[in-house]
Amino acid sequence: MSYERGWQALNLQMPDQIPHTEYVSNPAWVKRLTGLDPRKREEAAEAAVALVREWDYDLRWFNMAHPSQPRMTHMGTAVWSEDFHVTDNRDCPFSDVQDVLDFDPLADIPVPAHEELVEHFAQRWWAAQEQTPTAVVPGGYYNTIFSWCILTFGWEMFLTAAALDEERFDEVLEGFCEVSLASYRAQAECGCKVFICHDDIVWTEGAVFRPEWYREHVFPRYKRLWEPLKEAGIILLFCSDGDYTEFIDDLAELGVDGFIFEPMTDLRYVVENYGQEKVIIGNVDCRALTFGTEDEIRAEVERCASLGRDCPGYFFSVGNHIPYNVPVEAVATYAEAIVELGRRD
Repeated sequence: MSYERGWQALNLQMPDQIPHTEYVSNPAWVKRLTGLDPRKREEAAEAAVALVREWDYDLRWFNMAHPSQPRMTHMGTAVWSEDFHVTDNRDCPFSDVQDVLDFDPLADIPVPAHEELVEHFAQRWWAAQEQTPTAVVPGGYYNTIFSWCILTFGWEMFLTAAALDEERFDEVLEGFCEVSLASYRAQAECGCKVFICHDDIVWTEGAVFRPEWYREHVFPRYKRLWEPLKEAGIILLFCSDGDYTEFIDDLAELGVDGFIFEPMTDLRYVVENYGQEKVIIGNVDCRALTFGTEDEIRAEVERCASLGRDCPGYFFSVGNHIPYNVPVEAVATYAEAIVELGRRD
């Protein structure tokens, strides 16, 4: 069973097949696999669930956000399709950098009582697990600390304020940490056995700030956020876009049980240093699927398989996700390759 395979890998028990998970926004592939069209409003929710079942996911890609997110800045969109139209035209709601430095997350972002938050997350997690009983469904939180800043202020205001007054901006970060901590504590009691901490802390080429900035302002707060989960015995996975190779050791020292990453992060480094003791998810490059030949797609899968095959917690995944413009036959080639090249027997 796929759930059992996923659970074995999450517990570093080396299943006989490399498991997989995916984040997919390719309606042509979803329709081919499920018969449902995610572009149709009446079929979208059912299609998302059917995809997990029909593609035999071992771990469902799942994350939960804070119940309310006021004063958000629209960051543009990476969605592409022939008939796509941008409908979110929010401007940055902060007038200047001083407005950012004066921002108090705890005063501006409603935080429900603990019991309400537990019920909020429990209902959503249990519903997702019941929808897809053949895959492990994690809990998770999207905004954490760094992503709160991106989503709230937008990049320009965020970077300018953090550089202009590091001490005052640290107070803003502390407010976001306290908001997130309420949700982390609640999810520690919601019933999930695995948790994805998402925080986009880097860009494609690496760190946004100097590494010591993270070690002073972000990572100690991670430790506080993760304590309730660790105390509850929940498997903790860290996820970020971009290249966070230089922070792998920091995160391991803080206590993460696994890493989810895009192809920019160095899979070889993670395997060589943590392959036998951490869950490792991802690194297949969607650019190979988008532009590569069938042989090149298989070679990309083989690259990841050769590194991950001897790692008990390795999962296949297209790390930078499968978007609209990947040819459907390329996805089919990838799907066949991960089965064939993922066998360990």
